[in-house]
Amino acid sequence: MEFPKNLLPDEASAEWMNKADNAWQISAATPVGLQSVPGLMILYGGMVKKKWAVNSAFMALYAFAAVLVCWVGWGFRMAFGDTLVDFWGKPAVALDEKFLLEQAFLGYFPNSTMVLFQFMFAAITLILIGGAVLGRMNFLAWMLFYMVPDGWLAKLGVIDFAGGYVIHLSAGVAGFTAAYWVGPRSDKDRERFPPNNILLMLAGAGLLWMGWTGFNGGAPYAASSDSSLAALNTHVCAATSLITWLVLDIAIFGKPSVIGAVQGMITGLVCITPAAGVVQCWVAILMGIISGSIPWYTMMILHHKIKLLRYVDDTFAVFHTHAIARSLGGILTGFFAMPKLSRLFFLPTGFGLAYSLQTSRTSAGFHQLAIQLVGMAFIVCLNIVTTSLICLFIQLIVPLRLSDDELDIGDNAVHGKEAYALWNDGERFDNSKLNSIYDVDEFTSNFSKTASELQMVDRFGTCPLHAALLDLYY
Repeated sequence: MEFPKNLLPDEASAEWMNKADNAWQISAATPVGLQSVPGLMILYGGMVKKKWAVNSAFMALYAFAAVLVCWVGWGFRMAFGDTLVDFWGKPAVALDEKFLLEQAFLGYFPNSTMVLFQFMFAAITLILIGGAVLGRMNFLAWMLFYMVPDGWLAKLGVIDFAGGYVIHLSAGVAGFTAAYWVGPRSDKDRERFPPNNILLMLAGAGLLWMGWTGFNGGAPYAASSDSSLAALNTHVCAATSLITWLVLDIAIFGKPSVIGAVQGMITGLVCITPAAGVVQCWVAILMGIISGSIPWYTMMILHHKIKLLRYVDDTFAVFHTHAIARSLGGILTGFFAMPKLSRLFFLPTGFGLAYSLQTSRTSAGFHQLAIQLVGMAFIVCLNIVTTSLICLFIQLIVPLRLSDDELDIGDNAVHGKEAYALWNDGERFDNSKLNSIYDVDEFTSNFSKTASELQMVDRFGTCPLHAALLDLYY
């Protein structure tokens, strides 16, 4: 029986390439990219104080672009190529068509697909780190800051389904370390830092959540049943974690918090990442309950009791949502990893402690759990050291923290732009009487008046829309 013409190998489709896997991998890379741009851009831009909206979103946009250049320049082959030392790769470019069209180290698709897919993970790692230093880090210092993950832990036997160690644990620890070296926000911002646009924040959170389908679903490098299970477990855990966080908010503080719901969603997504395709769906619910409760306790209760946590100004609590949640995920993976599912993910030694007790292979289960903890400790130490060295090096070139004057003003001082082009604090909004294209009168405008004058006019019923806007912004 002959293959259909579209499945026959040719110069553009080598015999080793699986077109379905290649198509899925590129498709999975896209929502992972959308998690960063525009997902985290919108989430950060809406979740910070109004004067930092542009700066926060721009940090995410810049990081996405900068990491791509670094990734093809040296990062990809440093992470997945030849080894320089046991835990550090040899830098090399990934730009030559001969290399990019060869079969990737895993899967049945070319290196170019793998470079693209893994880049999305490298980019979001740096952007997540940025969540810990928003509202005060010098943008020039941010431009010099980068981080590259490594693949050494997989050889050790760590079960990490979709990069939870090198992405989320790294981001949580590196972000907390960077926040220590950069220093705190201004006293005024630390005391009061309300989100400027909760609806935009929720839109960004939604993109982040939906993008996790590609994040975990693409980890098997194949359009397989394990990929489907990983995607389902991801959403089940996130939903359970969100609900758990809300229940705790209501029980302790009396009100459901929108920001709390977002934090609970994130901790669920982070916690399930190392286990997504190697645990059963009921385990995803259990992990959601744990990821929605323990990080809640560390953030809402323990944070205020530990001096170091109070001292370091972690803007978006990345330490709790990523480092703590990811540590829980790593430990729970070592406990609940199912041997059959681990084999589907090319891990013949993946034996969770719970299943090893059932099959009288207790030593294998304890060994797996120990490996998970060793991998966790290594990532924590590596990120503390490397992030500290990077920050100290950058500090020799430019200050890590903005000046006090810039901290008081925000976006306008740093970028010469503001997020919302509306009148404010009695300032005039310049609006030309003539249309710049047709050179004719547009309309009679009240925008040239001061805010106090507009309030007087609107209170007497001239324009209900102006009254609503003024109520919103003043």
